[in-house]
Amino acid sequence: MKASDLMVKCLENEGVEYIFGLPGEENLEVMESLSSSNKIKFITARQEQGAAFMADVYGRIKYKPGVCLATLGPGALNLATGVASANLDHSPLVAITGQADFKEMHKEQHQFIDIVRAFKPITKWNTRISSADSVPEVVRKAFRISTSEKFGATHIEIANDIAKAQTEAKPLKVVDVPEQYANEIDIRKAAELINNSKNPIIICGNSVERTRCADEFIGFVEKTNLPVAKTFMSKGTISGIHPLSLGTLGTKEDYIVEEVRKADLIITIGYDLVEYSPEYWNKDRNKKIICIDTVPEEFVDSYYQFDIELIGSIAHNLQLLAGLIDRRNTDLEAIKKLRAHFNKERESFTPSVPFKPQQILVAMRKAMKEEDILVSDVGSHKIWISRLFPTYKPNTVVISNGLASMGIAIPGAIGAKLAKPEKTVFSANGDGGFMMNAQEIETAKRVNAPFVGVIFNDSGYGMIEWSQKKVGKKVFGVKFGNPDFVKFAESFGVKGYRVERMSELEETLSLAAKSGEVAIVDVPVDYSENARAGKNI
Repeated sequence: MKASDLMVKCLENEGVEYIFGLPGEENLEVMESLSSSNKIKFITARQEQGAAFMADVYGRIKYKPGVCLATLGPGALNLATGVASANLDHSPLVAITGQADFKEMHKEQHQFIDIVRAFKPITKWNTRISSADSVPEVVRKAFRISTSEKFGATHIEIANDIAKAQTEAKPLKVVDVPEQYANEIDIRKAAELINNSKNPIIICGNSVERTRCADEFIGFVEKTNLPVAKTFMSKGTISGIHPLSLGTLGTKEDYIVEEVRKADLIITIGYDLVEYSPEYWNKDRNKKIICIDTVPEEFVDSYYQFDIELIGSIAHNLQLLAGLIDRRNTDLEAIKKLRAHFNKERESFTPSVPFKPQQILVAMRKAMKEEDILVSDVGSHKIWISRLFPTYKPNTVVISNGLASMGIAIPGAIGAKLAKPEKTVFSANGDGGFMMNAQEIETAKRVNAPFVGVIFNDSGYGMIEWSQKKVGKKVFGVKFGNPDFVKFAESFGVKGYRVERMSELEETLSLAAKSGEVAIVDVPVDYSENARAGKNI
């Protein structure tokens, strides 16, 4: 069979359901092979970055690699932002790109860029297929590495002439990555350190969600009675209304950071440094630290010098550790006081049009069930969502806080809906981020992946404007004009709504959520609230 046919069989063997991408002359063989697949649906995106973002969020929601496809040169390079996003956010993703004939790569030619070299810093592993017979090994390795902790992006390049070549190779057996466990001596040492501490606090990171051990994590928290601070990307690991939930870390200065700084011992569980620097909570470098994670921490950070490292299955290690820890007499009133502050910050606004960001979040939460999914783009609204949007279930608020690229929410919402079609999906977008991948609205309509896209409209890059103001810089280069978003949505054949009165906000969002169609809701926002939110948003 052709190498491209074998590649598709290998992808089917890995359980791939969707491939997001664009056709091109150098991936025609792969496209033809995909056209004959009864197991894989090809989702034609409108731009490769959108395809990569779809695969990124699909992988994060589905807990298995999302797959994206592009041709050589400009097509492959357009994937780069989404691939890098998946890699830094530790989402499982496999990117496949076409290339000019392998036999001619030694010389300059039309559209040729060495994509393997270009993708090296933005992937866990990437390679060029050099022979048709190696396809099964390359595909198996790409998927295995992508789903080995910590998850990330891998990349496969297949040249046009290699894709046409004949082979008798067959797909390889899919074998799960074996789990590892911390040794008993280190677990006992960790328990002793916790029992001897005066004020321990847990920082929960994305690995807890990614490895699907939220139940074991909550069991550990409740058995030990230890308070929990969460990173942006782990918001749903423990319900925001759980009595031991402190809230979400993510800004440099905030009330919750002050609470964490009071701790003498920090227990990081599944914590990714890329999300939130330990410098913010360990400024004096004087805290005792226990690191519980899936793999050894590869980065050396003077603010994150841990005393004990428990590596391997988080669920297994937490279960063993919990049995050795004395139940803590935690001051629940202090946690209630902190939560009361955040509740007040969320609800004590003066209703107005343009709307305060808190107003929009309250209305969105009312329109969504606890298990529905919100995909946040990047901007001021992301900070408000991370701090104040109530979250109750794991993996129901998707925030990119590694690469944190604008433009992820619209294609991300498509990926989320295809991963969980039974759930209602919302996307939260600044008007700047919305326009970066707004063309994918057509994709959502065409492939029947409905979501509600809420635009926080301030006719500018509001987060950057606020950043300029708070450090005394001129407001410069941040203002722009917008299309009529209602007409824009309708031009794609989807629902468009504009909210102009306070009485319309909740009703419109609820109507959009119940419609079962792609819906875009234009909401004017007043980001002057940034100046009083938290200690320093």
